[in-house]
Amino acid sequence: MPRLLTRFPAEAMLLLVAMLWGTSYGVAKGALVYYPVLGFLAVRFGLTFLLLLPSLRQLATPAGRGALGAGLPLGAILLGIFICETFGVALTSAANAALLISLCVVFTPFAEWAMLRRRPEPGAVVAALLSLAGAAMLSSAASLRFNLGDALMLAAAVLRAVNVCLIKKLTHGKAMPMLTLTAVQAGVVCAGSVAVALTVSADGLPALPVAPAFWLSALYLVLFCTIFAFFAQNWAVRRGSPTRVALLTSSEPVFGALFAAVWLGERLTPLAWAGAVLIVGASLWATLPRPAPPAAA
Repeated sequence: MPRLLTRFPAEAMLLLVAMLWGTSYGVAKGALVYYPVLGFLAVRFGLTFLLLLPSLRQLATPAGRGALGAGLPLGAILLGIFICETFGVALTSAANAALLISLCVVFTPFAEWAMLRRRPEPGAVVAALLSLAGAAMLSSAASLRFNLGDALMLAAAVLRAVNVCLIKKLTHGKAMPMLTLTAVQAGVVCAGSVAVALTVSADGLPALPVAPAFWLSALYLVLFCTIFAFFAQNWAVRRGSPTRVALLTSSEPVFGALFAAVWLGERLTPLAWAGAVLIVGASLWATLPRPAPPAAA
């Protein structure tokens, strides 16, 4: 019981991250009506960077320089993730996007094995397969028809698995201010989005939209789905297994489908509800403490 109580804040925070990320697809899809993908990413992560500027004072310290060294490659991975995700959301449904990104939970144990030389526990593999089965059931509500947007979401799921393992590899056992790390990541994504936009179009980005709905969506994504969520993920990965973090956030498609049903009018079938329960159940089961193996006689 003490061990479970010690882990509870991180577990609860990651489930909240899953809920927030689940809502982000519908919110981002609405914002993309007003502004192109790369411009929207530049706005979202530029605002994040500005809000976190005070944390960059830590760059003068050894811990801050460590955050800079880790944040640059992690920011580059995030740039790839968000380009794939945001273009994917623009080209497919919000429910499809939330479903496909959940496949990260299946890829992560094998990415952890390849990158960290840590063989996945049998329980983690079982939980991942149960989550995958739940995602397949949930797809009955998403009317999954594979297209370019779906392929981009699948690529984002692979990159997410790599990202969570790379966070562990670059931050484990190191004193590192998490807000500074998040600020560096945000700066890289913002600058990278602008650079890609200027590369693919001579005209660059259009003038910023004035619609209040765009800025309300951007503010929600910045405060809750970026600053809080990345801080929580970075903090939790340092203290636990990347596979466990992926399992806890695997309930993201449940919240994504629920939000799509409430906000965008998409309907959930009974089979989809059963899949949602299976995903949440597998995530919660994965968090339970396992008995230690018996000592050798």
